[in-house]
Amino acid sequence: MDYNTLKKYNSDLIYGEINGYGSNSKRAAYDVVLQAETGFMSMNGNESSGPIKMPIAIIDVLAAHQLKEGLLLALLKKEKTGKGSLVEVSLYDTALSSLKNQATNWLMNQFIPQPIGSLHPNIAPYGETFKTKDGKLLVLAIGNNKHFEMLLNIIGANEIIDNEKYKNNQLRVKNRKALDADLKPFFNRQTKDELMSHFLELNIPVGVINNLKEVFENKKAQQLILEEVIDGVNTKRVKTSIFKISD
Repeated sequence: MDYNTLKKYNSDLIYGEINGYGSNSKRAAYDVVLQAETGFMSMNGNESSGPIKMPIAIIDVLAAHQLKEGLLLALLKKEKTGKGSLVEVSLYDTALSSLKNQATNWLMNQFIPQPIGSLHPNIAPYGETFKTKDGKLLVLAIGNNKHFEMLLNIIGANEIIDNEKYKNNQLRVKNRKALDADLKPFFNRQTKDELMSHFLELNIPVGVINNLKEVFENKKAQQLILEEVIDGVNTKRVKTSIFKISD
């Protein structure tokens, strides 16, 4: 069922293939091994956790998207030329191409990314989490001085605005541990709903850390649930094709 055999019977065949380490390698490929060998696990986690894989088979998912893009281009080629194509994607190449800015950090500056949890290496507070009065966790993504000042006003930490250690992002990154400790008590004074109503109103990038039960209690998430009866069994899963096409 390989491409070279099948195209003898159908010269304009489009044939898609995902392999592990390239068409010339017979090595078995599993997502966790790919995450280990291509640097993902070395960057994921924190100082005390050790290397951690992503909780989904992220390399497999990304490879499917790469194959989809290749198949679409092959269809366009066929439409214009009438010729078929072999579209090949390896999990290894997919993983490396997905390293993005982390790869650039090494290639340009020989900086090896370290496992720092959810924190952003160049922005603060970004990735830090804070517990509210009702025990919910919020994560911040405060990327500029305006949002930082608005954040402080909402949580009632106005005295921090004039603290020289936090005057700009560079200083906040340098002093992020002290900033984290200074901010925590203020989040404990209000509930999640009280804080989020203000954050959403002013479009400040703060989010609630939800478990999957909480995720699918959201009406927007419920719109992506696909329900089908398969072999007499009622099934539910998340839709995987979610793009919208308009005229």
